[in-house]
Amino acid sequence: MRAILVRETGKPEVMRIEELPSPTPGAGELVIDLEAVGVNPVDTYIRSGAQGYAPKLPYTPGLDGAGIVSAVGKGVTQLRPGDRVYIAGSLSGTYAEQVCCLEGQVHPLPKSLSFAQGAGIGVPYGTAYRALFIRGAAKPGDVVLVHGASGGVGLAAVQLAAAVGMRVFATAGTEEGRLIACSAGAHAAVDHHAPEHMDELLGQLGQSGFDVILEMLANVNLDRDLTALARGGRVVVVGNRGRVEINPRDLMGRDASVLGMTLMHASPEELGRIHAALGAGFERGVLNPIVACELPLDQAPKAHHWIMEQPARGKIVLMP
Repeated sequence: MRAILVRETGKPEVMRIEELPSPTPGAGELVIDLEAVGVNPVDTYIRSGAQGYAPKLPYTPGLDGAGIVSAVGKGVTQLRPGDRVYIAGSLSGTYAEQVCCLEGQVHPLPKSLSFAQGAGIGVPYGTAYRALFIRGAAKPGDVVLVHGASGGVGLAAVQLAAAVGMRVFATAGTEEGRLIACSAGAHAAVDHHAPEHMDELLGQLGQSGFDVILEMLANVNLDRDLTALARGGRVVVVGNRGRVEINPRDLMGRDASVLGMTLMHASPEELGRIHAALGAGFERGVLNPIVACELPLDQAPKAHHWIMEQPARGKIVLMP
């Protein structure tokens, strides 16, 4: 099979396509023929070495994908060859024509979703759900701000929050991104490049502040976020690219909290609950992954440049 291989950490160009043996499932494992592969910012951090850890070299990148089950190992009971599935984590890496996964990493793909959409579920929707409902303890009726709402995690968060009756506000860096965020369920979206964008949001809000803020770039926004919280409000840090200075009195005066979040800390039981909830949302049509572009597998380096350097407007997907 063809697969992307990383033999050393570094720039996107360290990713090269090679021929590798097709995987064989062990007990409790499945092999999936991939039709689409999701590209996430965390893939770029791991590839560059910036995440602080990396799989044993050489490795195939990727956590998300969608395709058709081609083989199952002993003890697999919930899925069988021919099933359409999406993947949230793997044993062998998803930037490939085939991938080996544990049974708990593979979930039925609703008929209403394309394979490209299925490749945009695992990390974006899992992260958004855990950030909103588990770390942020958001509930129906809360007022939520989603920074960077035109990216994969941001759009998922907007859809999830709107689906359960939250009042959702958003920021995005382009007019197209703001329109996408509003179409996903945001009540209003503003330009996060504008110096007074937080004042504009609070003016539209018409109350003391946000109950929950999902922060995708904490090194830029966290200090201002703290001044925009309601009493008891929470900022959940989903993304960050540097250091930041804050005034702790902004937390003290509001009984507010700043919470870190990574999907990798979710327990198997937690992941089971997350994907059960997501599956119901996809089946009912209230959740809908948005694909920005599809690229051939051998253009993985271009995909990594785009996801870090271009304004987000949905999911970047590789097509094996």
